[in-house]
Amino acid sequence: MSGFARSHTASPDTQPPRRVLMLVYEDAQILDIAGPVQLLSAAIDVAAGAPAYAVELVAERRGPVGTTSGLSLTAGKSFADLTEEDLSSIDTFIVSGGNGSRVEMENEALLEFTRRAAAPARRVVSICTGAVILAAAGLLDGRRAATHWAYAPTMRKRFPNVAVDDDAIYVRDGKFWTSAGVTAGMDLALALIEEDLGRDMALTLARHHVMYLMRPGGQSQFSAQLAAQHVGNERLARICAYIIENPCADLSVPALAALAAMSERSFARHFVSETGFTPAQFVERARLDEACRRLAGGNASLDAVSADAGFGAAERMRRAFIRHLGVTPGRYRERFRTSRRDAPLPQGISGNAHLHSHL
Repeated sequence: MSGFARSHTASPDTQPPRRVLMLVYEDAQILDIAGPVQLLSAAIDVAAGAPAYAVELVAERRGPVGTTSGLSLTAGKSFADLTEEDLSSIDTFIVSGGNGSRVEMENEALLEFTRRAAAPARRVVSICTGAVILAAAGLLDGRRAATHWAYAPTMRKRFPNVAVDDDAIYVRDGKFWTSAGVTAGMDLALALIEEDLGRDMALTLARHHVMYLMRPGGQSQFSAQLAAQHVGNERLARICAYIIENPCADLSVPALAALAAMSERSFARHFVSETGFTPAQFVERARLDEACRRLAGGNASLDAVSADAGFGAAERMRRAFIRHLGVTPGRYRERFRTSRRDAPLPQGISGNAHLHSHL
């Protein structure tokens, strides 16, 4: 299907859907595309009673575009199909990420189109490694930007004029929004929807798509659970699992070293080597993860959450939240609570929400 995938005939008093153009290319990551597109396509402008966004895929050549998963998507238009007049009505321009970005960052035709599309757009967005394409086009010079943590060192070296934040879920600098890897693109999409349509719509979509919570952009890409997944040492992997499952236990280095049957010095050294965190840092992040889950999913008092997450005094939990997330526990709960499972979906959102027909 060519053209914008979801048409909408607006009445004289109704604003048409916001036009979103997503740039795709060979060997893009399919979730970097499908995740944000699914959320945007499901968003409803309640006041208008109509879809809030009309999304189209564009590539250097019209037609099938292969992704790293082996599945193909269809770009409805090519660069040559879009005139300056077409581009002038674009609300949001999105650059997808994926392994192919390493090739496309050298593709001058793609970079020139990126500059053309970004200039008139109200918002310019990159998902994951799409940030390197924006950087290669010169659009991120003097700005902060996020990307997949594994690409951050390369991006920082290749583009020294870009302030790369390799720990953020997403970063907003002016009209430029950049995200970390894969699922962070869905967090960013929810943030775009919240900015346009309000918090209630964003939270409704998060619940509908079974996204655990809306993470703030300043939240770390890393968690104890993520770090634990990469631990190759079986003995230390068991210790990581124990920490995550028992946040209220004695998790001091002496206690953990004893569980690992290692000397304290050897345990601490190997733990840092395997996880990238000191034991104390890992424990604090595990407790922070537990506190976030409890705050987002329940109504217990802050004192109770702090005790159950292993922090003890609520003030200690508060300091950890401010240090890692930049918000207080109370503010985190206020913004990201997802315990209301019975909230009705706005009219137009159904259990059969699907991607546009050109995906």
